[in-house]
Amino acid sequence: MYRHPVAVRSAAIAMAALGLSGCSPDPVPPAPTATISSVAAPPGQAQLPAPEALTDVMTRLTDVSIPGAQKVALVQYATPEEAAALDRFAHALADNRLPPLDIRATDLAWAAGQPGDVVATISILSAAPDAQPFVYPMQFTPAGSGWQLTRATADQLLDMGRDSTAPVPPR
Repeated sequence: MYRHPVAVRSAAIAMAALGLSGCSPDPVPPAPTATISSVAAPPGQAQLPAPEALTDVMTRLTDVSIPGAQKVALVQYATPEEAAALDRFAHALADNRLPPLDIRATDLAWAAGQPGDVVATISILSAAPDAQPFVYPMQFTPAGSGWQLTRATADQLLDMGRDSTAPVPPR
């Protein structure tokens, strides 16, 4: 099976989580765990977004036909220099024959400590016969009339090519 020449942590997580460990007879390690707590609606916002608003972000991030430069706006604090990393993520998924993907958002709630942010359990299911679902709590932040994956969630899931010791930009 052809593998993308660039090691992309996000694709490795997705492949492991989807159960595509390739040639290894060892069991697939469990998906990383994260805890995101929720709170009541922030002042002035009575309704959570539709689940489709959040799944659209993930669908576009995983779509190989959308250039990385257009995906920068989908990740909080992402820069044009990170467009190539976003391209690598989608291409690694495609190279491993995971698409088409079925992406679902459930358990939407307001994020604790980040007024206006929303947390959701995101399930990514592949059409690949041996694939296991990838289920992970993700946080999204409002951006204009849409939503972005928060930088903290993106850093957990995607290899954005940044130095991990560099400070995250202030919010």
